[in-house]
Amino acid sequence: MLAREVNKAGNPLMLRIYVRDNDHLTPHDVTLPLDAAATPIDAPIPWIDLFNPTPTEDRFVEEKIGISIPTREEMQEIEVSARLYNEDGAEFMTMTGLIQLDTDEPATTPITFILKGSTLVTVRYAEPRPFLNYSIRAQRPGIVPCTTGEQIMMGILEALIDRIADALERVGVKIDAISREVFRNENHHGRTSKTRDLQRVIESIGREGDLLGLVRESLVSINRLATYHTAVFEEDKKANKDARVRLRILQRDVASLSDHSSYMSGKIQFMLDATLGLINLEQNQIIKIFSIAAVCLMPPTLVASVYGMNFKHMPELDWDYGYPMSLIMMIVAAILPYLYFKRRGWL
Repeated sequence: MLAREVNKAGNPLMLRIYVRDNDHLTPHDVTLPLDAAATPIDAPIPWIDLFNPTPTEDRFVEEKIGISIPTREEMQEIEVSARLYNEDGAEFMTMTGLIQLDTDEPATTPITFILKGSTLVTVRYAEPRPFLNYSIRAQRPGIVPCTTGEQIMMGILEALIDRIADALERVGVKIDAISREVFRNENHHGRTSKTRDLQRVIESIGREGDLLGLVRESLVSINRLATYHTAVFEEDKKANKDARVRLRILQRDVASLSDHSSYMSGKIQFMLDATLGLINLEQNQIIKIFSIAAVCLMPPTLVASVYGMNFKHMPELDWDYGYPMSLIMMIVAAILPYLYFKRRGWL
């Protein structure tokens, strides 16, 4: 029998459990080790949430539920057989969750769902916002179905998918903004495309691409989890029909979000290629300017070189207008190539 004790300052170990109270959940903090004076809880316990669990908490849950809690290293393994399996009559399903989506440093974290009978045990080492959101909703009467651990797992997965959808929407808005910045001729301040900070644009594209990669990784893991749980459903003829329908809807949502993320991934790749192309064009423009400047300065250099030679008999050296004439010749020799290039549209 699990027990509850009033929180006291300095209690080293706290375990969060949720008991069923009619049509909603009520959270309780279990203090470990259990005190003999602790008040017993007689209500059903559909959800045990292990957040940064200690070895003592792991052992306590293992004894009460009859399962073996995977370690953090085991949860981080990428083999499907290490993430989705049955053991001791329980389903072990590990997915990749997303955290810090509202910051510039989004990351992934493994989340394990353990279903045994009507009890769900979640094991995690981070605080994804969907867990908190679902917990708050589940504590309100009649808001979400939370009778069994399976329903709670479905609710958490739906909250995770909603969070991913929100992230994809934000990525889409940012991609559209970057696209307008890449392909417009002038921005709001009237500056031409030559003055745009294309390095910053590439950095923005890279950030959105990294976030999109994390989103796709999470969607793939959720799809594998749902597929595995569907296979378990197929073997269980007594499986709840509502749960089957809910799982199919969840799989469709994941498939649609995966397709949308693939589309945005292609768009990001296109914008990256276009931005690199613009950088090459601007570099070519700079090289062209230097090349034309060199061509324009070649004739004046030739004139100056001719009159800089130390020959005894040069008719213009004794001419009163020889020096002004040489200057005029150099200026005209520089202007004529410039006008020619300008007329041809090379400048």
